[in-house]
Amino acid sequence: PGYLRNLLPDSAPNQPDSFQHVLDGEVAQLILEFIRLHIQAKILPGVTHWQSPNYFAYYPSNSSVAGFVGEMLSAGLNIVGFSWIASPAATELEMIVLDWLAKMLKLPEDFLSAGQGGGVIQGTASEAVLVVLLAARDKVLRRVGKDALEKLVVYASNQTHSSLQKACQIAGIHPENCRLLKATSSTNYALSPEFLSETISQDLTIGLIPFFLCATVGTTSSTAVDPLLSLGKIAKSNGMWFHVDAAYAGSACVCPEFRHYMDGVEEADSFNMNAHKWFLTNFDCSALWVKDRSALVQALSTNPEYLKNKASQANMVVDYKDWQVPLGRRFRSLKLWMVLRLYGLENLQCYIRNHIKLAKHFENLIAQDPRFEVVTPRIFSLVCFRLLPVRNNESHGNKLNHQLLDAVNSTGSAFISHTVLSGKYILRFAVGAPLTEEKHVNAAWKVLQDKATSLLAESL
Repeated sequence: PGYLRNLLPDSAPNQPDSFQHVLDGEVAQLILEFIRLHIQAKILPGVTHWQSPNYFAYYPSNSSVAGFVGEMLSAGLNIVGFSWIASPAATELEMIVLDWLAKMLKLPEDFLSAGQGGGVIQGTASEAVLVVLLAARDKVLRRVGKDALEKLVVYASNQTHSSLQKACQIAGIHPENCRLLKATSSTNYALSPEFLSETISQDLTIGLIPFFLCATVGTTSSTAVDPLLSLGKIAKSNGMWFHVDAAYAGSACVCPEFRHYMDGVEEADSFNMNAHKWFLTNFDCSALWVKDRSALVQALSTNPEYLKNKASQANMVVDYKDWQVPLGRRFRSLKLWMVLRLYGLENLQCYIRNHIKLAKHFENLIAQDPRFEVVTPRIFSLVCFRLLPVRNNESHGNKLNHQLLDAVNSTGSAFISHTVLSGKYILRFAVGAPLTEEKHVNAAWKVLQDKATSLLAESL
C-alpha cells in the first residue's frame, strides 16, 4: 500500500515530460518511451493481472482481441449515446445485439425489443439490480402511495451479492426491511422457497408490503443456483417484482447442457448477466433485460428542454438514458457485437466448456489428496475447497486455510480468493481466464500442495 505515491510527483506537470513539439512521425516513439519509463516501471508492478492464465480469484473478467477492437473503436468514436438522436447506431446496435444474446440464452420473447420489454447494457450487475429495484419501488408506490416506503420489503438469500444491499440503501429501503434469508448446506446454499413463503407471510401479518425478490443463478461464494420456478411463482402470487441475477453463470447457459439452471426465468420481470465476466467481452458490459420497459422509464426518465427532439417526443425510438442511472453512456454494444460476430455461438460454447472441464480436472486433483476436501458441489467452473483441519479442530482449520491462501498468493505464481460458508473459511478456485490451460491448473495445484505440506508440518 502506498508504493505508487513514492514514485510519482505531488502534482501534475506544467509542461510535457518529454518533447514540447512533437512531429507526427515521432508520436509513436514518444508513446513507446512513455510506456517504457512510466507504465512498465511504475504501473505494471502494482497490477494484479486479471488476464493471466494463473488468475483463479473472484470471478473472471475476460478480454479478447474482438472485445479490445470494439473497445478501441468505441474510444476512438467517443460518442455519448444517451438518446437515439445523439447517435442512432449506438442505440440500434445495442437493441440488436441484446436481442441476439437473449436468443442465445433462450430467454422468453417478452424480453426482446420487439415487444414491451428489451435489453440494455449497464456498467455492472450492481447498476442492473439498482435500476430494477428503483423501477419496482416506484411501481408499487404508485399503487399504495408514496408514504408507504417504510413498509416495503426486499427478499433474497444471504448468498446474494452485496450489491443488492447497496441498492436498497440507495433506494431508501429501510435496512430492517432487507430480508437476507439464511441459506444452508442442506440446499447447497440455494434459497429455500418454504423459508421465503414463511417470511413473506409473517411480514404480511404485521402490515408490511413485500415488493421485490432477487434470485441468483451462480452465487458469488459458491455458484449456488436458486430454484427460479418455485421462487417466481411465490413472487407472482404476492405481486412482487422478480429479478434474476446470473452475472457470472449466465454465460454458461448458452450451452444447452447448462440452460436448465435458468428454468423458471419465464417468471422473472428482469434478468441480468455480465458479458464482461466469462464471455470474452472487455469490461464493462452488463446485459440487463426487462419485460416491461415502461417501468424503467417511469422511474428513471427526465426530459429537459435541451434533450427534446422529434423522434423521442413521437415515441418512435428508445432513449437508453431512461433505462439507467447516469445520463451519459458509452458505445458498449460495439464490443459485444464484435465478440458475437468474430467468435460465433459454437466457439463461445467451446470456450465455456473448456473452462468447466479444467475445473472438473482441479476437482479431481483435490479428491486424490486426502488432506483436502471439496466443500460444495461444483456446478460451473468454480471449485470451493479447503485443507482439512488437524484433529477436526474447526477454529484451527479456518486459521490454516487463511494461512494457505496467503502463502499461495504471496508466491505471485497464482492468485486465489476465499469465502466463508457455514462458519468455515473456504478457498475458491475459479477457472475462467482466456489463456488458462491444464498446465496452469496443475502448476497452481502443485503450489497449493507444497504450501499445505509446509503449514501442516508447522502445526504438528
